[in-house]
Amino acid sequence: MKNTKPIYSIGHRNPDTDSICSAIGYAHLKQALGENVVPARAGKVNAETKFALDYFHVEQPLLLTDLYPRVKDVLLDCKIVVKQHDTLRQLGEIMRDHDLRSVPVTDSKGILVGIVTVSDLAKRYFQELGMANLADMRVRYRDIIAAIDANVLVGGVESDFIKGEVRIAAGSLQSIKAHIKENDIVLIGDRHDETMIDCVKQGISVLIITGDGRVTPDVLEEAESRGMFVLSTPYDTYTAARLINQCVPVRRIMHQDPVCFKPLDLLSDIKGTMEETSYRNYPVVENGRLVGLVSRDELTMPERDRVILVDHNERGQAVEGIEEAKIVEIVDHHRLGGIQTSEPIYTHAEPVGCTATIVANMHWHRDIDIPQSIAGLLLSAILSDTVLFKSPTCTSYDKKTAERLAEIAGVDIQEYGLAMLKAGSGIGDMTPMEIAKNDLKEFTIGDYRIIVSQISVMDPKEVMDLEPQLIEAMTTICEKEGFDMSLVMVTDILEEATYLLYTGSPKTLIGEAFKKDASGTHVYLPGVMSRKKQIIPPLSEAVKRIKEKK
Repeated sequence: MKNTKPIYSIGHRNPDTDSICSAIGYAHLKQALGENVVPARAGKVNAETKFALDYFHVEQPLLLTDLYPRVKDVLLDCKIVVKQHDTLRQLGEIMRDHDLRSVPVTDSKGILVGIVTVSDLAKRYFQELGMANLADMRVRYRDIIAAIDANVLVGGVESDFIKGEVRIAAGSLQSIKAHIKENDIVLIGDRHDETMIDCVKQGISVLIITGDGRVTPDVLEEAESRGMFVLSTPYDTYTAARLINQCVPVRRIMHQDPVCFKPLDLLSDIKGTMEETSYRNYPVVENGRLVGLVSRDELTMPERDRVILVDHNERGQAVEGIEEAKIVEIVDHHRLGGIQTSEPIYTHAEPVGCTATIVANMHWHRDIDIPQSIAGLLLSAILSDTVLFKSPTCTSYDKKTAERLAEIAGVDIQEYGLAMLKAGSGIGDMTPMEIAKNDLKEFTIGDYRIIVSQISVMDPKEVMDLEPQLIEAMTTICEKEGFDMSLVMVTDILEEATYLLYTGSPKTLIGEAFKKDASGTHVYLPGVMSRKKQIIPPLSEAVKRIKEKK
């Protein structure tokens, strides 16, 4: 079967402008090439990126908090349901015609009220020792008429509920009179008119003539004068009695408050419930309404989400649950970080300042036009990642690409770039924890798990004034999530320098990497603006030197 689920083009967790805009740009390229690719994001959009999206009137990509398989991924369509007032006969016909072993039960508004299984039907069949007391079951006269395919010879009020019990007129007339009571429903075969008349005069509510038996006008006249039903059915007495027993409404045998799930429930969470309950199918509801079924038989091999990773290639930076998804492509400008795939995939990595540079040129190499809005977003990503071409990661290729994109987007690079950077430079109402996690990326350097966040500002003082609170937040992250060190780059856009805050151990790693006194909680690094080129490489080299010294 052809895969109909979309492929997600998605950047890293705690996304920056390049991560968001490149995901959108690459999805546009793939769509133009005829592929079902949808842009997505793995976290909240920051102020700078929001400025770019709003400026070029592009909606935020779909938020994917994780890629763990959920109930919605194995959801079965559920077109066959029964209403709680449907009869057991209707239920049996539905199960037979559609070869079902269980059927959800809803009310008249589509709200799930129960589930009924073939074993429930079988249990009722074996428990039947006599005719059901239909008065207790709130069965209507119209249900009986439908069940026995009756021809109504004399009619009463079909919507009324049955009040008496079901009797079979067998044996002597004296015996029949002794057992039949007022409001009863009487089944009678081809007997003498006297027996039928006597039954009617007993005050019964329904006289059912089985086997299309003969009934005389005087019987009909007497019944009509009493406002009761006279029905004729083609079935014999035994069969008619069995069918009447099937007039019981489904709600009388269904399982109320069934075990059910929601579309966003994790499959890993529902497996335990399935093992405890051992049903074959489970209803899936949203706001009380039935939206489908999940089958234990379909649970083992759900169709995996397919993803294209942009602006990252390390598992620690990818959206949660990436191990449950199928990576089909990687487009990036960072170091290779060791993600493993089950089969060969398309990978495009270049040593440039921004993933958007790669994405833009992939459009042009394939003769795909870039719309103004997409050109504007890709330009925004380049200006953000290269800090208006000031970052040492910036290449001439980035600049040429940006100039071409600016022409398509219809903006002045310097004017627009400064406005965008300014929009994202203030901390606004960000908490210390939010600053500590801003544009966070995880790295494994030697034996150490290190996270490095970065915030670019016009005035670093407003961030550095919060240094004690920031260090506390960074320490909390390390303790709760098991990182060895947390680093935060407070990058001064105007001065082209970075205050590097750090917590965790070993602090000697900071001193060794940057040749600074690391006894405090921050060091000042003039000329440093790039995490990729000026922070991670020195740390990697420092780890090697520390190992050699040992």
